[in-house]
Amino acid sequence: MTVEERALTPLHCLRPAEFGPPRLTALPSGTPAWLVTRYHDVRSVLTDPRFGRATLFGPGAPSLGPAANLEGDPGFITNIDGPEHRQLRSLMQQAFTPRAVAEWVPWLTSVVERLVENVVDHGPPADLVASLTMPLPVEVISRLMGVEDVDRHRLRHWTDYLFADRSCPVDEVRAVLAEFAAFAAGLLAERRRRPGADLVSRVVVAADREGGISEERLIKLVCGLIAGGHETTVATLGNSLVYLLGERPDAWPRLTSEDAAQTAADRLLHTIPLGEGLGALRRSVQEAVVGGVTIPAGAVVIVDRTSAARDPEVFTTGLSDGLFEPLEAATLAFGAGPHYCLGSWLARLELRLALHRLATRLPGLRLAEPVEAIEWRRVFSTRSPRRLTVTW
Repeated sequence: MTVEERALTPLHCLRPAEFGPPRLTALPSGTPAWLVTRYHDVRSVLTDPRFGRATLFGPGAPSLGPAANLEGDPGFITNIDGPEHRQLRSLMQQAFTPRAVAEWVPWLTSVVERLVENVVDHGPPADLVASLTMPLPVEVISRLMGVEDVDRHRLRHWTDYLFADRSCPVDEVRAVLAEFAAFAAGLLAERRRRPGADLVSRVVVAADREGGISEERLIKLVCGLIAGGHETTVATLGNSLVYLLGERPDAWPRLTSEDAAQTAADRLLHTIPLGEGLGALRRSVQEAVVGGVTIPAGAVVIVDRTSAARDPEVFTTGLSDGLFEPLEAATLAFGAGPHYCLGSWLARLELRLALHRLATRLPGLRLAEPVEAIEWRRVFSTRSPRRLTVTW
């Protein structure tokens, strides 16, 4: 499949890389890299401290290709390892425990129900991206961060540039991210003066109490939380609906069961990738054996979680025959090890509630245009429908 074909193909239809032991390949930049595809090998790399993110950046780092966005910034939390990384995560960990998220269920349910009713009131045809898959995650992260008064289109504008792909002019990306950073700096200053119950207040109060965390690092953390806290969920919701409405009209009525909706949400999160990229990158800080293959110190490793999710030796069913079956092993959709996604419980809850309430209220929901007509929104690490026109 060509690059152009991959960019137009629904993500659930992309074929995984060939399974096998780690093998040497190359990044688009030409840098040699080891490709890891099997489930247990991927999990091993993600949880092994001999593989990290920090050494991918900075002096002497291998060429990864141009990246002006925050994901390529060595000061971003996803690119920090060891004690510094653990310290940053500890600032916000309590806000993302299952118990904390459970307290959000009544409010989040009311938001989903309101958005679904707006779809019904609008009448067919309706665009689910504009009416549900985008506003729901944005409203959730806005409340969590205490920025409900900020225009959602402004937040989306900053997010687009934080995750901008390499086709976007570098100077343009830097200018918008400077604006985003200025907003985050002002937000931190305000919460120092008047802390509340939101996550930004928790972060700044804890950071000031502990000491040793630079303001620049806090600014990047806030930007990453606002943008990353909703971008991946927007993509997950949109791509899940493309699959369900485009290929599984038979499954749609079953989502009226909360248990079935949760099982399906877990399978969808596990199987459908966020984008068509190669995978997450790590770099070995010392020699290590993975899947019987010796990976030398200093090597770049491509962690292919999309392939790992379909490893036939672990996952005997897929979307077509196992949508409502529990996963055979723990998913790697949210990573594993020290960089495991803190927002995993919240993402699962949003997807389950959205699918359940939408199917319950609109059991006859279907696409109003063929999947081939979907226009895709592509950023650095995700791809999702720009519009999803439905009828009922």
